[in-house]
Amino acid sequence: MKNRLILLLLLSLASPSILLAENDEHSHAHEEDEMSLDDFSGINFDNESHDDHGDQGHQHEEEGHGHEDDGHEEKGHDHGGHDESGDDGHGHGEEASDVELNDTQQRLAGIETLTVKRQSMGDAITAPGEAMLNAYRTTKVTPRTSSQVMQRHVRLGDSVKKGQRLVTLSSVEMAEAQGALMGANVELRRVKKLGSKVVSEKRFVAAQIAYQQAYAKVSAYGMTKKQIGSLIKTGDATRATGEFHLLSFQDGTIISDDFVIGELIEPGYVLMTISDESVLWVEARLTPEDAARIVLGSPARVQVGQRWLSGKVTQARHTLDETTRTLAVHIEVANEHDELHPGQFVIAVIEGNKKRHGIVVPVVAVLRSPDGDWQVFVETAPGRFEPKEVEILETVGDQMLIEGISPGTIIVGKGAFFVQSEMAKGGFDPHNH
Repeated sequence: MKNRLILLLLLSLASPSILLAENDEHSHAHEEDEMSLDDFSGINFDNESHDDHGDQGHQHEEEGHGHEDDGHEEKGHDHGGHDESGDDGHGHGEEASDVELNDTQQRLAGIETLTVKRQSMGDAITAPGEAMLNAYRTTKVTPRTSSQVMQRHVRLGDSVKKGQRLVTLSSVEMAEAQGALMGANVELRRVKKLGSKVVSEKRFVAAQIAYQQAYAKVSAYGMTKKQIGSLIKTGDATRATGEFHLLSFQDGTIISDDFVIGELIEPGYVLMTISDESVLWVEARLTPEDAARIVLGSPARVQVGQRWLSGKVTQARHTLDETTRTLAVHIEVANEHDELHPGQFVIAVIEGNKKRHGIVVPVVAVLRSPDGDWQVFVETAPGRFEPKEVEILETVGDQMLIEGISPGTIIVGKGAFFVQSEMAKGGFDPHNH
C-alpha cells in the first residue's frame, strides 16, 4: 500500500514535465480544454469586476446614443433657425436681383444696349457655302500682244488704286506701232500746216486716216491715252522702243501675279488678278424645294468661325448642277474687315418667304440662366440691369425671334455675358426671375 502511494506521487510530479514537452498546437488545444474545464468547474474568475466592466460599457453605449440623439436634435434646431432667417438652404445668403455698372465698366466690357421692336423674320434655310471673288469687282491684267516682262511695280497682296502702274512690258509689235504713230503724226501736222491751198483734200484725208489707224493700234496694244500723248509730245523717234506700262483698272488687292521678270508672255495670259474684297460672294447650293422659298434680295447670314456676316441673295441660277442636283445662289456679303477669304467654306442661312412677326434680337443678347432658362438683361435705369426670362421661338443665323418682353424695352445687345458674370459675383439667385 505504501509503495502504491509513492508511485502515484512520482507520477504526479512527472506530469508538468510531460505537459511542457507538448508542441504549440497541442498546448493551444490543451488551453482550450482547460478553459472548458474551468467553465464547468464552478470556479469564479473575478466575475464581479467583469460584470462591472460590462455595465460600464453598456452605460457608455447608452450615453453615446443619447449624445447622438442630442446632436440630431441640435441640427434640426439649427436648420429651423436657418429657414426662419430667409436663407434657401443653399448658402446664397441675401440675394441680388440686378447689377449696376458705371460708364467705365460698360465701355471696357463693350456693353451696348438696344431698344427692341417688332420685326418680321423668315424661316431659316441652311446650306453649305463657299466664298468666292465678286466677279463684278474683279479685273484680270493681260497683255494684248506678245511681250516680255521688263519690270514689276506691285507685289502679291498689295493694295492698288485705279490707274496705278502695275508692270512694264516690251514688245516688238508695240515698237512698230509706236514708230508708225509718230510718223503719221508728223505727216498729219505737215499737211495741216501747208493748208488746203497746197495739199489736196485726198492727201489730207489719207494723212488723217493713217494717224487714226496708228493711234488705234498703239491703244489696242495697251498704251493709255496719257501714255500716247506723252510719246507724241516728245516728237523723239528714239522713244519708240516698244516699252509700255499696264495700269490697274480699279481699286483693289493683288490676288495673283503668276509671272517672273524676263518671261515672254503671249496675248491673253493673266499676269495679275485684282479684286475688291470688301464685298465677296458666297455661293450656296440649295435643293430645288428650298430654292423656291427664296427670292432675290432675301436677307442672309454667313457664319465664319464664331462670327456672323450679313448679306443678301443677289443671283440665282436656273439650271441644276449635274452632279449634286442642286441650285446655286450667290449671296453678296460685306467683308470690310477681311474676315472672309475666297475658297473658304462657310455655313449660309437664308431667310425664307414664310414670315413671322415678333421681337427680334441678336443671338448674343440671349443667355442661359444658371437654372437653364433663357434670359435677356433689361436696363431698368441708366447702368442698372436685371434679368428677364424669355422664350425663343426661332433662330435665323445670328438673330432670334423671342417673346417675353415688350416693344420699346431696352436690353443689353452686346456684352450680356459680362453683365451675367458681374451679377453672379453679387450672389444672383437663379430662381429669382
